[in-house]
Amino acid sequence: MRISIGSDHAGVDLKAHLVDFLGAAGHEVLDAGTDSDASVDYPAYCAAVARAVASGAVDRGIVMGGSGQGEQLAANCVRGVRAALCNDLYTARMSRAHNDANVLSIGARVVGTGLAEEIVTTWLATGFEGDRHQRRVDQLTEIASLAGDPAAQDELIDRLAPGVTARARGLPT
Repeated sequence: MRISIGSDHAGVDLKAHLVDFLGAAGHEVLDAGTDSDASVDYPAYCAAVARAVASGAVDRGIVMGGSGQGEQLAANCVRGVRAALCNDLYTARMSRAHNDANVLSIGARVVGTGLAEEIVTTWLATGFEGDRHQRRVDQLTEIASLAGDPAAQDELIDRLAPGVTARARGLPT
C-alpha cells in the first residue's frame, strides 16, 4: 500500500518510528515531514497528507501530533478526506469498517510506539463493510459538498432527519 505520513514536532519521533515500521512491512511510505522537533504548525503537514489521499496519489494517509485532535481537524478540511482520530484499537477498526476513514490520526503523546504499531496495523488491515455504512458515508459526503451553502446544508439535513436543524438550535419544530 502507498501511504503518506506527516506530523508536527510533537509527533516527529513516532512518525519516524512508523515510517520504518511500515517500510519493513512492505508499504511504500512517503514522509511529508516535519523532520525535527523544532516547533511547527501542524495544518500544512496534515493537509498535505490529506491532499495526497484525496488526489489519489496515495492509498491512505497517517497524521500525528501531540493529541492527534488538531491533526484530524486539519486533514478533514480537505474535501474527500475522512480522517479519524484513533488512539485505541476499537476506534481504529470501526473508523475503517463503518466510516471508510482514509486518513488515520494518532496522538503521539497519548499512545506509545507498541500501541501505535497495533493501531496502524489494525487500521490498514480493516476493510470497509459497506451496506448501511455506505449510505451514511454518502450522507457525510453530500453534507460536506454543501459546506459553502448553509441554507442548502440545512435543507439536506432536514431531509435526512426532519426538523433536526430547528431542534439543534432550540427552535420550535
